[in-house]
Amino acid sequence: MRGSGRLSDRDARAQRELNASAPKVPHLLARIGALFKPHRLKLALTGIIVLVGAGLSVLPPLLTQQAFDEGLFPSGGSPDLERLIQIVLLMVIIWVVSAVLGVGQTYLTASVGNTVMGQLRVRLFTHLQHMELAFFTSTKTGVIQSRLANDVGGVASVLTNTVSSVLGNTVTVIAALVAMLLLSPQLTLVAVILMPFLVIAQRRVGQVRARIATKTQESLSDMTAITQETLSVSGILLAKSFNRQRGEIDRYSAENRNQIRLQVSQQMSGQWFFGLVTIFMSVIPAIVYVVAGYLIVGGADVTMGTIVAFTTVQARLMFPLIGLMRVALDLQTSGALFARIFQYLDLVPAITDAPHAREVSASPALGRVEFDRVTFAYPDADGQSAPALHDVSLVIEPGQFVAFVGASGAGKTTVSYLIPRFYDVREGRVLFAGEDVRDLRHESLLSHIGIVSQETYLFHASIRDNLLYAKPEASMAEVEEATRAANIHETIASFPAGYDTLVGERGYRLSGGEKQRIAIARVLLKDPEVLILDEATSALDSVSERVVQRALEVASSGRTTIAIAHRLSTVVEADVIFVVHAGRVVESGTHRELIAAGGRYFELYSEQARVAGTVDQT
Repeated sequence: MRGSGRLSDRDARAQRELNASAPKVPHLLARIGALFKPHRLKLALTGIIVLVGAGLSVLPPLLTQQAFDEGLFPSGGSPDLERLIQIVLLMVIIWVVSAVLGVGQTYLTASVGNTVMGQLRVRLFTHLQHMELAFFTSTKTGVIQSRLANDVGGVASVLTNTVSSVLGNTVTVIAALVAMLLLSPQLTLVAVILMPFLVIAQRRVGQVRARIATKTQESLSDMTAITQETLSVSGILLAKSFNRQRGEIDRYSAENRNQIRLQVSQQMSGQWFFGLVTIFMSVIPAIVYVVAGYLIVGGADVTMGTIVAFTTVQARLMFPLIGLMRVALDLQTSGALFARIFQYLDLVPAITDAPHAREVSASPALGRVEFDRVTFAYPDADGQSAPALHDVSLVIEPGQFVAFVGASGAGKTTVSYLIPRFYDVREGRVLFAGEDVRDLRHESLLSHIGIVSQETYLFHASIRDNLLYAKPEASMAEVEEATRAANIHETIASFPAGYDTLVGERGYRLSGGEKQRIAIARVLLKDPEVLILDEATSALDSVSERVVQRALEVASSGRTTIAIAHRLSTVVEADVIFVVHAGRVVESGTHRELIAAGGRYFELYSEQARVAGTVDQT
């Protein structure tokens, strides 16, 4: 696991592998093939259509030989027009049938390919949803978005065209070679003698293109990350505040130039090869004419129809052969993209349900939270860092309002992360309703916990949609009951669009106090037994803080409430205050008891009171 930007050994290795220029994934081809297993029937039908179409494709050249030898220049002398018309009509029928089969083949391959691509995208998104919180604190959002959009999109053509292309072109090449052998074994040898060298060259070109493709996708990831960071509302505000628009443009432009260079390299990497193939395939007919001349002079039975039919078949061989070579290059190129996708799919979430995990039971202990000698550290790439919490033991009873206070970095927020099991402890236990959280189903645990953080996140949607995120099936009456309890209903009703008001990205069209109260209403709609308030009012002005504080008092009524507080004035009425210092709970008690003790809490409270007094005097 990771925290505060630090990486564990396992995740550091995974990150290095993900960034490697030549990713390696075991059994890659088998895993790609497994993506198509649910579509076996459609693939079988596609295969039949391809086989029939490929077989039909080599018949016209053979009919061409008959048209010459039996229709135009029969051994009897004058053209046999009746036979010629029969042959031409048969050729037309074959072309029509081939066209119809081609339409059906395109539909099937597009259907299968796009379905597989969509399933792969959803599978990757689903897997990312189950990754632990620490994964997202150490990975750029833009990089994740790039895996979903650019990498999956990059293999689209392979998924939609590979099966039919490989099968169809292979059958066509084999059929063409058989037809050429039937027409003239000697000419066939001339036509294919250099093909092994082309295959070797194709493999070398494919390896180069695979490396370039990986670097291209990494560059796309960087561009997506820059876009996500700088064109978000927060990013734009930061750039404008520091007048850094030109710097961001230069950064994006530099990566864009790198992307252009890589795209050009990727497209050009195989062009000399295919130019060589084209020259080879184009020169062969001329060589065939010369060889045919020598064969005729030598007394071989080579007719005009044979030469025309052979060169026609050889010309038809060119396109499927180049097609196969292109598919082979595409597979090598796309293999790098598939490897990047499968590497994300192979990441194992650090927080998973144990085999014996059970639901949170409805008992009198529901709402009780206990830390039993808990020690926790955020691991980094070099090993375990200093503990963020050390040997912490405490009990929070159902219905209590407790607060954790202390200086920044003392470990307060870490406590709030361990209760819903966003991280696992290194030593000791965290108990919820009397059960170790590692023995409970994570979804069940989370269903009983509500969190209101300092940085409220709202989707770029309506207020109604943001509220219903907590309980999609809630009625409008339930929504309004929650917003009234959070002291925000009247404000929402005053907006022209009411509950249909769009809040803007991250809620930027609302004030800080309005966002917080909507967040509180959202939690109230969920109605959890345990409510965690992580410095929920620390970023607000004094007026907004008082309004939000009243809403929090309503929200905390009748449920276990755990407040992570910086402003001590907001928790003076807490049932128990835990004072955290350097990862340890050094004091606990009510406000009055802690003031009387004259310890760490007294120092913190006196300092805040002094600062507040100084502000008042000014």
